[in-house]
Amino acid sequence: MRKSITVTVSVSALKTIGAVVSVSALVVAAACSGQGMLQDYAADQVIKKFQGATCEQLKAQKLQPPSEKEKAAVAFLKNDDQARKLFIDKIAAPVLNKMFECGMIP
Repeated sequence: MRKSITVTVSVSALKTIGAVVSVSALVVAAACSGQGMLQDYAADQVIKKFQGATCEQLKAQKLQPPSEKEKAAVAFLKNDDQARKLFIDKIAAPVLNKMFECGMIP
């Protein structure tokens, strides 16, 4: 029997995820024809960035404003429900676990 767990994520935590994910997500926006492979690659890159970063590095990244590329990547994911779901499904657990370990989410 599986239990449901509800996680509340703050706006600043979502901004952190967005900023780090955005650059890699831009790869997904670059070519929709190979969407599956590009999404997997982009998601793997985001996961590697989070796993390889220290808590201090992640907190510093949160304070930086998003670049134009990051904004474009987020816009792409907002406009493509399927791409967004696949991308977030893959990165959610490792990214949120790291953020939890770093005290970035309650």
